[in-house]
Amino acid sequence: MSTFLLTAKSWLTDTFDTSTKSEIENLIQNDQEELKDRFYKNLEFGTGGMRGVMGVGTNRINKYTLGKNTQGLSNYLKKVYSNEDIKVVIAYDCRNNSDTLAKTVAEVFAANGIKVFLFSELRTTPALSFAVKHLNCHAGIVLTASHNPPEYNGYKVYWTDGGQIVPPEDGAIIAEINNLEFKDINFNADESLIELIDTEVDEAFINTSVKNGSFNAKGKDDFKIVFTSLHGTSITAIPEVLKRAGYNNVTIIEEQAKPDGNFPTVVSPNPEEPEALTLAIKKAEEIGADMVVGTDPDSDRLGIAVRNPEGKIELLNGNQTMILMTKFLLDQRKQKGFKGNEFIASTIVSTPMMSQLAKAYGVECKTSLTGFKWIGKMIKDFPNQDFVGGGEESFGFMVGDFVRDKDAVTSTLLACEIAANAKANESSFYKDLIACYADYGLYKEKLISITKKGMSGAEEIKQMLIDFKENPVASIAGSKVKWIEDYNTSIAKNIISGEEKTIDLPKSNVLIYETEDGTRVAARPSGTEPKIKFYISTNTTLDNVSNFKTIEAQVDAKIDTILAELKLN
Repeated sequence: MSTFLLTAKSWLTDTFDTSTKSEIENLIQNDQEELKDRFYKNLEFGTGGMRGVMGVGTNRINKYTLGKNTQGLSNYLKKVYSNEDIKVVIAYDCRNNSDTLAKTVAEVFAANGIKVFLFSELRTTPALSFAVKHLNCHAGIVLTASHNPPEYNGYKVYWTDGGQIVPPEDGAIIAEINNLEFKDINFNADESLIELIDTEVDEAFINTSVKNGSFNAKGKDDFKIVFTSLHGTSITAIPEVLKRAGYNNVTIIEEQAKPDGNFPTVVSPNPEEPEALTLAIKKAEEIGADMVVGTDPDSDRLGIAVRNPEGKIELLNGNQTMILMTKFLLDQRKQKGFKGNEFIASTIVSTPMMSQLAKAYGVECKTSLTGFKWIGKMIKDFPNQDFVGGGEESFGFMVGDFVRDKDAVTSTLLACEIAANAKANESSFYKDLIACYADYGLYKEKLISITKKGMSGAEEIKQMLIDFKENPVASIAGSKVKWIEDYNTSIAKNIISGEEKTIDLPKSNVLIYETEDGTRVAARPSGTEPKIKFYISTNTTLDNVSNFKTIEAQVDAKIDTILAELKLN
């Protein structure tokens, strides 16, 4: 008997409920391929949590896989805080089953004698991160699969600082979970330990967002915003934050305002995808709006579209918005006077322009692995340094440290402050970005994501990365490869001189080529989706803002050449 069938039959015991057993029996009789996909492996609790397709099975998100996570986390919390009354806070997004899964998670905590603060309705991920510290909790959970397709859900774990779990907690929690069997889950909740929360935490979060994202921008009355929550949670926070900050000319896309885990009006609820903002951009053109803002389901990512020099609404990428937001924050600090301990942050696959920006302002730019948990860890690891702001290419940004994860709520307000102020000064968000290119170099990036689903897809992704490493290219777009950075071995090697450097970051499945002219190509598997991602970054100088379109076209052509050479187009 195959291993997956044995595993499936182990779910026919009394540990599991009747409907679960019935579904498995049906699959055994009628759909062995589907059964295999559900049971051929355990859906892994990774270094930040778990994300996957919902359904019955070990390779799915369900009450048992999440219950096992929660039991393991409960065991770990009780070991670490054995002399304390442990408290956790739980939030959930708009996805199908998020509310019932959140209640199950709350019940397991409560069954283990842990006090639970459970949001009464869906809330944003940044609100959860904020609530961990606001309520003095030991941990936090958010049920979300971010921008994944409708069939997905997920489980992210936050620690006492409000940031996602990082070493050593992540490894210790994973070990606790892996030591458990499904029969070890305690579902018998002490309901008196579960307390619903809403208005008080909402008010504190919204007020703090307004405080951190407001900079007395001029021109708010003359600034038109179109906002879409893409059926997600940001509808609970962003409209109110904008209103309290003085933005009264906000048009909400009503067709996408109601939370809906099926995301009926978009192919993908991902603001990185231009298609997701189609309705909002159309409305912006109709009413002559200055800016479009769209957020993903749990409101940690934001997409911004603004008018380009030709007057057309254009979607910016995460690197572009990150640069202008960071520069604006640095300008504000500079006016007050730098203390000398400030730093900004980014990731290894985001634009190198962040480092150029830091040099210009005389502050440090710390670079982490992909994922905001690492930026949150920086804040914890360097308590004597002052985090100004930072982000990553995947449409995430964090303003200050009151939230310890990417935060589309406060970042939306910051973007509006920048754009309204620029318009009042007879400029624009886009024109200010071009000015940055003239000052620090015109950096342009491109992301290519290749989806490979299922067991065979995982093997294909693994092989593509092996090929990328074992068959290195000698040059990219006419420039010799100088450095190969292998984050799996923690070694960066200069191919020309033979010099080797140690990469002082945790090991990760990432490989980066860098050429003599500063072009970078990175490859990594997605940590949350069945995808392999390739990140292209190239740069040149912009001698005058009037030459922007010409120089940009040259850079775009170079990116096209790179994609053709690497067979990624």
